[in-house]
Amino acid sequence: MSGNQQKGISKSDTGNAGKTRIVFMGTPEFAIASLETLLINKFNVAGVVTAPDRQSGRGLKLQQSAIKKFATKNSIPVLQPTNLKDREFINELGEIKPDLLVVVAFRKLPDEVWKLPPLGTINLHASLLPQYRGAAPINWVLINGEETTGVTTFFIDDKIDTGKIIYQEKVEIAPGENAGTLHDKLMSKGAELVNKTVKSILEGVTPQTDQSTLTKTQTELKKAPKLRNENCEISWKKSAIEVYNFIRGLSPYPGAWARIKNQKGKTSILKIFETEAIPGIHKNKPGTILSDNQSYMNVAVDNGFVKLLSVQLPGKKQMEIIPFLRGFDTNSLRFEV
Repeated sequence: MSGNQQKGISKSDTGNAGKTRIVFMGTPEFAIASLETLLINKFNVAGVVTAPDRQSGRGLKLQQSAIKKFATKNSIPVLQPTNLKDREFINELGEIKPDLLVVVAFRKLPDEVWKLPPLGTINLHASLLPQYRGAAPINWVLINGEETTGVTTFFIDDKIDTGKIIYQEKVEIAPGENAGTLHDKLMSKGAELVNKTVKSILEGVTPQTDQSTLTKTQTELKKAPKLRNENCEISWKKSAIEVYNFIRGLSPYPGAWARIKNQKGKTSILKIFETEAIPGIHKNKPGTILSDNQSYMNVAVDNGFVKLLSVQLPGKKQMEIIPFLRGFDTNSLRFEV
């Protein structure tokens, strides 16, 4: 955490940036960099809207969102509506008199909210729209083996991720990149783009590109639907590179998983966080485990093997494969397909 986050960032009341009232909407850590950048650049953030506190952890204690913690440290008023259509919330938002709403990693807004500010409502999306519309673009670009992605700012409309594009910035995906490292890279690049976008809006020189003009030039529009437990299960029937991409696209969160069964028929869930793809020809059935029980654990797939490097059993810590193998005889294990 930066010194600014620890001590609070002073906001200027002078100049155009200081006069324009901005309400920031966001919840997770991904949104913090954008909010912090607005404060550093002396924009007047008059309020923050974030998710309600939620129970989590073993003690089910109420936990504040990452954005609420940051806003509180910086003395920004916080609204936490359970229902964005609630009249009391809309009235409270109206009393702040926002000129502009800035949305980063938040829920779909009802018309009466995004239409409220005279300068409009902008959103930061972690892909190069119109590609990868949806809730999990960072994960899906990796799952699909893309080599580039990016960030986009756009004006919100009545649909999801379809509004007029303001700016885009391309980001290269490094070999071996996972969802965690790409998240951080896009978080930083996205904050820069939000700052550029807000500045251009206040200067009255905002470019706007209708996404329909871009969809005509692209043969396929790939989507980024919300990740649920059931679509994080590994299919060992796919190729080595497909399984490798799937696992890194879900690492470290929410984590790809597979069912592993012992000789007695007991099944456990094994989360897998890091692997290596080994192409090759073999006659093993998909899901077959090959191991020396000491230094490696490979799983047969369609056209080769996936070498497991980092795994986790339920209730256990994440482990590298060598210490994991000390507690198991892999000759008695197999993956369900």
